[in-house]
Amino acid sequence: MARQDALGDVLMAGPAVRAVAARAEEVVLLCGPRGRAAAGLLPGVDSVLEWRAPWIDPEPEPVDDADIARAVRMLRGFDRALILTSLHQSPLPLALLLRLAGTPWIGGISEDHSGPLLDLRHRAHGDVPEPLRMLALAEEAGFPAPADTRLRVREPLPDTGHLTGGPGYVVVHPGASVPARAWPPERCAEAVRLLDAAGHRVVVTGDGDEKELTALVAGEDGLDLGGRTPLPELASVLRGARAAVAGNTGPAHLAAAVGTPVVSLFAPTVPAARWAPFGVPMALLGDQRAPCRDSGARECPVAGHPCLASVGAAEVAAAVEVVASPGEPPM
Repeated sequence: MARQDALGDVLMAGPAVRAVAARAEEVVLLCGPRGRAAAGLLPGVDSVLEWRAPWIDPEPEPVDDADIARAVRMLRGFDRALILTSLHQSPLPLALLLRLAGTPWIGGISEDHSGPLLDLRHRAHGDVPEPLRMLALAEEAGFPAPADTRLRVREPLPDTGHLTGGPGYVVVHPGASVPARAWPPERCAEAVRLLDAAGHRVVVTGDGDEKELTALVAGEDGLDLGGRTPLPELASVLRGARAAVAGNTGPAHLAAAVGTPVVSLFAPTVPAARWAPFGVPMALLGDQRAPCRDSGARECPVAGHPCLASVGAAEVAAAVEVVASPGEPPM
């Protein structure tokens, strides 16, 4: 199986991976460097291969003969392959490499004519949530859907009580892998203050290169864990939270994978119907009709970032109270 892009994309492949793992003797997941840590957290994955696909990675290296030859060698010996992709990605370049490696059966989702590259050319229709879109490919390939199609992570997770002081807090994750999807830092900081004033303990998370951001957002009222939570630890921190506040970025999907409700600050550069956190109580905030809608932009193309800058901290704090309420259904 292959899913070669970012952390959240790999996490959303989880239901399809579990479907295949229920019937296959072994599941090897091919991923890119941006999704490698998430691949190691997926139940059903026996081993992981890593290769940066130049047609998928947002900052690709030039195409190199030796690198392509190395990829073909790495892909030899598999009986079947399922290529999991997003709507804007083609499975055909990887299918060609798999054919060169001798793979006898390959399936993928493709609107383009695939010739002999795909044995199963699945066609997806409508704005289907990304996990279900990939699961549909696995089902057509003969792997029935699991009874529970929500996202999941491999257990056990590390104990992070020494970092958080125990469960029952709210996580605010201000960063995003794509700048156009980030809520303004000053709004994040204001939300931390409002949540603290409402009686919540607030934990602020971020990568090692986001320490300046997390320190700013945490201020004097939040607990700054910037750079202190590798992915398994971050999953554990999110699982202990009553709710998580995040943009359309990997940790939002990680929160869904551990069953934590999400306040999703969602820039409409991609459709929320496909990419919003899946299978948990969720509040979707942000102007979904903003001019950047469906643009796929990585940098905001509109002055002032109105799709997310229009969301106030009080609105976020109120949404936390809603999604964190016991028995609240998904929105």
